[in-house]
Amino acid sequence: MSASSDLRSRPLPPGGAPVLSLGLLTAAVAGLALVALSDLYSLFAGARLWALIDGDGGFVEAPQQKLEAAASLYETAGRYQVTVYLPCAIVFVVWFFRMRRNTGLLAPDRFRNGPGWAIGAWLIPLVNLWMPYRIALDMWGAASQMPADGERYRARTWPVNLWWGLFVFGLLFNRYAGTKYDDAETLTEIRDGVVQYMTADVLHIAAAAAAGYFVVRLTAMQRLKALQGPFREPVAKDEPETGAVAMDGTFTTDPDR
Repeated sequence: MSASSDLRSRPLPPGGAPVLSLGLLTAAVAGLALVALSDLYSLFAGARLWALIDGDGGFVEAPQQKLEAAASLYETAGRYQVTVYLPCAIVFVVWFFRMRRNTGLLAPDRFRNGPGWAIGAWLIPLVNLWMPYRIALDMWGAASQMPADGERYRARTWPVNLWWGLFVFGLLFNRYAGTKYDDAETLTEIRDGVVQYMTADVLHIAAAAAAGYFVVRLTAMQRLKALQGPFREPVAKDEPETGAVAMDGTFTTDPDR
């Protein structure tokens, strides 16, 4: 089953749960892509500054005009990251809240906290390093269809784990790199701080890509369960068990799907 066929707008059956709008999904994915682009820009600016510092004696031999231009570009890239991150984070949290509300209608017994925590969990220091992940896992389980009679099936949660692991590690490493860079006094310390910031940018790009996959797949799973019901379609016993895992986490044997 392709992503386009699974996410295509279809009428809501009577009494069914609401499905998330494709407009909000598109906005969330676009925001994550914009964040990744800002990190790429910062990575480019950092590499340019690092090359000037590291080559031919650094600040002693490198032309002052080039160094000032590279440092200015790096600072501009950092300001651009901050400017882009806030609105994109707001869009993502709105998607997160709407998804929590919709998946809560599919399986309310899967959640330990109310829908408001899908917003509040991001705002409380230290709590925001763990609770959004727990909510995401609950949403993943609530959006997963239950197996048909006699079928052994377990929803894989690696997209949630991958996204959250990269996100938290990148966030903490970025704070560490910022402290080292701000406290740098010698040429070697400045160079090392730039390298650490570049590493944090790579982690942010990977986290944005993992978040985009998580957003698309969870939305597909929620729509499928809302439109088709809580149970997976059983696999015919006379068909060979070959195929692929679809965007909704189901296993299909149809080569055309």
